[in-house]
Amino acid sequence: MIHATAVVHPNARLGSSVEVGPFTVVGEHVEIGDGTTIGAHCVLTGHTTIGAENRIFHFASIGEAPQDKKYAGEATRLEIGDRNTIREYCTINSGTVQDAGVTRVGNDNWIMAYVHIAHDCTIGNHTIFANCTQLAGHVHVDDWVILGGFTGIHQFCRIGAHAMTAISSVVVHDLPPYVMAQGDTAKAHGINSEGLKRRGFTPEAIGGIRRAYKTLYREGHTLEEAKRRLADLAAECTEVAVIVEFLSRSTRGIVR
Repeated sequence: MIHATAVVHPNARLGSSVEVGPFTVVGEHVEIGDGTTIGAHCVLTGHTTIGAENRIFHFASIGEAPQDKKYAGEATRLEIGDRNTIREYCTINSGTVQDAGVTRVGNDNWIMAYVHIAHDCTIGNHTIFANCTQLAGHVHVDDWVILGGFTGIHQFCRIGAHAMTAISSVVVHDLPPYVMAQGDTAKAHGINSEGLKRRGFTPEAIGGIRRAYKTLYREGHTLEEAKRRLADLAAECTEVAVIVEFLSRSTRGIVR
């Protein structure tokens, strides 16, 4: 299952049924789980762990040193979960010692061509990153997020669960859960109601999220006033509690 032209270091650890395409390079400290397929002309390097049943397409660069001037060759890590699709020309870098020292990608993510995931990012599960999405360092993306093509995320930003951005959005603040954003600089444009329906949210839950959005964005409250009102709504709707918890951790301010 390893092409004759591939270069696989003898210390690399490959699970059963792993496929490695032509001219791909697999480094010494790379571990690849069962059933993962690697396309042609890929480079998998660094202290990188890749789970089971991933599909990595041609010309991807996985686990390379972070694009950070402070990086001095430390043995930082990249950890990728299971069943991810990583398309052509994607770049995913390892972490830095200035953070936790690890970049993490969860499970069941759909990462399209030319996506860049920088050092120390943490990606949840079931996300979709459309073509040319670019994540700076230390970005956190929660589960079920959809990022439109050419979206750029500023370093240290957090993207809440079930949020969504339109094409060519530039996100420089934290984007709360369930919210859709668009533009340069991105502004909030309602909730991701269609996505929530597809994922089985009840009409009551979506109604509670919609009320929370109006409180946060439409009623003219300051952020602190909105937080207090959302805390009251959270007592009646557990989905709103997710927003309250997200806002309590926000350090960059939110997309408004």
